[in-house]
Amino acid sequence: MRRTVELTDIAGNDEGPRVLLLPGLGARGSGFRELALRLTDVARPTLVEYPEGEHAACGARALAEQVLRVTGRVDAVVASSFGGMVAAHLAAGGAARGVAFLGAFTRTSHVGPRGRLIAMMGPIAVLGRPGRVAASLAAWRPVPSAQVADVVPTTALERLTTLRRAFSIHAEPPPPDLRPLKVSCLCIQGDRDVLVPPSSLERLAASLPEGTPRHLLRGAGHVPYFSHPEECARLLTPWLQALAPAGLAALAASDVGSAA
Repeated sequence: MRRTVELTDIAGNDEGPRVLLLPGLGARGSGFRELALRLTDVARPTLVEYPEGEHAACGARALAEQVLRVTGRVDAVVASSFGGMVAAHLAAGGAARGVAFLGAFTRTSHVGPRGRLIAMMGPIAVLGRPGRVAASLAAWRPVPSAQVADVVPTTALERLTTLRRAFSIHAEPPPPDLRPLKVSCLCIQGDRDVLVPPSSLERLAASLPEGTPRHLLRGAGHVPYFSHPEECARLLTPWLQALAPAGLAALAASDVGSAA
């Protein structure tokens, strides 16, 4: 049982931005490992595992507070699904300078009508006991048995935690809109996502700073970071480079030169 947020730091570029990789409602942070390894040339990735058990029955805001206590402020967050709500709270509180949303949302309304039923993901996790079929449907490609637990909750404790957390989502206010904030955002969406449909991309983008780039990955499902790590890394790399201290310094110098 994980009583607190647990982190796994992946050795990366010491001069690059520190980036948290936040999973969705019932997924494990370990599912981000292949993507994290592809980002080590430009960043310092950290895999995040959420707490488990009765005390973990909290929505995105409370979970963001738990994450912040363990990680402190970071340069960037890459978030999947429900993790986008956690990341939005971190960004709104000034704890992250950038957020990349991968098949994610900051409000359940972004998911459309099915957003009102998101609490049902809890009973589905417990009663449906998701396995290889559910993981493969989420990834939109076959998932090896050894990796199923990276995508869907497989232990009794993970399923119970998913149940409690799903029912907690609507019990707290959603994250504030990020649109008026000075936060760098990026959106990546799979065109085969059966949980967060591609139509949610425009609704999400409307709540983010103007000009936020949007990318639709062909053949990718709900967990593009897991199924398409190379393509995600290609899209994330220039965004992360811009968030590096050196990139910020160059941008600041450019601004000063323009003002002069």
